[in-house]
Amino acid sequence: MIKSLFKKFFIKISRFFDFEIIDQNQFTSPTLNKSLTENLSIINKKSIVLPLGEVKIKRKINSLNIIFRSNTRVNIWDQNKTRIFDKPKSEYTLRSLNSLLHSVQRAKAKLQNINLNLTIVDDNSDKTTIEKMNLLSSKNKIVLNIINLNQNEFGDKIINEGNPETFNNLTSLLKCFFIAKDEAEDLIFFVEDDYLHKDSLIEEMLMTYERLASQLNREIILCPSDYPYLYTTNRKTNVLIGSHRHWQLIDKTLCTFLTSKIILNQYWKNFVKNCNKRHDPFEKYLNEIYKEEYCLAPIPSLSVHFTNINSNYGISPHIDIKKLWDKNIT
Repeated sequence: MIKSLFKKFFIKISRFFDFEIIDQNQFTSPTLNKSLTENLSIINKKSIVLPLGEVKIKRKINSLNIIFRSNTRVNIWDQNKTRIFDKPKSEYTLRSLNSLLHSVQRAKAKLQNINLNLTIVDDNSDKTTIEKMNLLSSKNKIVLNIINLNQNEFGDKIINEGNPETFNNLTSLLKCFFIAKDEAEDLIFFVEDDYLHKDSLIEEMLMTYERLASQLNREIILCPSDYPYLYTTNRKTNVLIGSHRHWQLIDKTLCTFLTSKIILNQYWKNFVKNCNKRHDPFEKYLNEIYKEEYCLAPIPSLSVHFTNINSNYGISPHIDIKKLWDKNIT
């Protein structure tokens, strides 16, 4: 009886001083009232990863603007190849959006103090596709803001080299960057329409961002995909612990990544210059940012790029691709 009372008193005192207790015999945390198999972290307060302990969150997150860029008229830009499963491009776009909506829905339930907004910049998809996008958002109870791309909006900023597909690709990307600059207040997630995502994507990226940014004392960039190219050379890297998995330092991404308004403003010239014309690689001036700032990718992947199976920037290793594809049928 005395032992039980003392234990309860000790737990209360620990909570008062914001300490956490681990009961390794019961594999629980009495102060959190959780099993150690559960997520022990509290958004914008503390990040806990066993057995590494607690990281106090100094870099708090207020909001996330997700900007989804869609084009259902071009199968694979700049390539004469087919995608894995060989379906029409609209099928990849809709499944990609469906997986993203599932992740947003989960994040809204778990991270209720974070303001999440989703905008689609669509490059003139047909009416049926737009209707399906709206139906998916309605099923997931998420409000969509769909913007139909004006292909002539940035004619004074983009060099037209005679390839309409490339010109429209650059235009839609620049439109996403300007939306982020005008509307975003904190974090921004730029998403292309041929990635399928795990349900935990948004939750994990936000909780990893706050953890690593607090530890590093700086803004960072997170790429959600574990690309094959990362394992085809004798590349050296650093590995950090995120909220739920390992993250490795990388120096290249495609145009799907999460960062902050601070990074966007600091490197605004790079973002605009990347869209002035077709570069080799396409993301040349985005990759230059990663020479100065931390850019990290998860191990294993949170998002899978559904392109040709032989692409160095395609499907991620050790992921059940078929299961992810079938799960997001629309």
